[in-house]
Amino acid sequence: MLTLRPSQDRGHADHGWLNSHHSFSFAGYYDPRHMGWGNLRVINEDRIAPGTGFGTHGHRDMEIISYILSGELAHQDSMGNVKGIPPGDVQRMSAGSGVQHSEFNHAPDQVTHFLQIWIEPNVRGIAPGYEQISVPQADKRGRLRLVASPTGGQGVVRIHADASLYAGLFDGGEAATLALNPTRKAYVHVVRGAVQVNGTPLQAGDAALLADESQLRLDKGRDAEVLVFDLAP
Repeated sequence: MLTLRPSQDRGHADHGWLNSHHSFSFAGYYDPRHMGWGNLRVINEDRIAPGTGFGTHGHRDMEIISYILSGELAHQDSMGNVKGIPPGDVQRMSAGSGVQHSEFNHAPDQVTHFLQIWIEPNVRGIAPGYEQISVPQADKRGRLRLVASPTGGQGVVRIHADASLYAGLFDGGEAATLALNPTRKAYVHVVRGAVQVNGTPLQAGDAALLADESQLRLDKGRDAEVLVFDLAP
């Protein structure tokens, strides 16, 4: 079963310095029909205005992934990490027993556009952790490239959660399939462009929630960038 989550139905908050669309209930946006999918709890599409950002704040017991689309995100945390996160990078922060961090756009004339993703962990109270990888565009072209998983590995961040995340770029005749366990859930988020998901057309910001499916097929892309989540039931 595939359920479409149209972009325009997402929650929206415009704070001036931050323009954010919420796929699931978050902060001032609450919809009991959209509290998450499997163990995926948050996908916020954020645009941070030049010279602004999130001041120091705390998290606990959550796997937080940042996927940068344009601009650069400056990250600083209580673990001692001071990082710049450019487009194409995937950052994972395990909040664990507690972490403080800030995120800023220091550019004077460029908006930082990124996805902030929260996945519920399968262990709690662990020591906080940080990991960052760069994923070349060529690795994602016409295929689904694993970027986060419970085991991690070369070019894959390790998350403390029963979930895996893939990223892909599709245009023209490029297509990819992914075998799914029908007892689990999957979630497809179209970052930009347009693509078909199991025959259903999706545009930028749209998502497809899948359950009881044994295969995912992506095709007929038009400058599409896609994230695919394999999730706990």
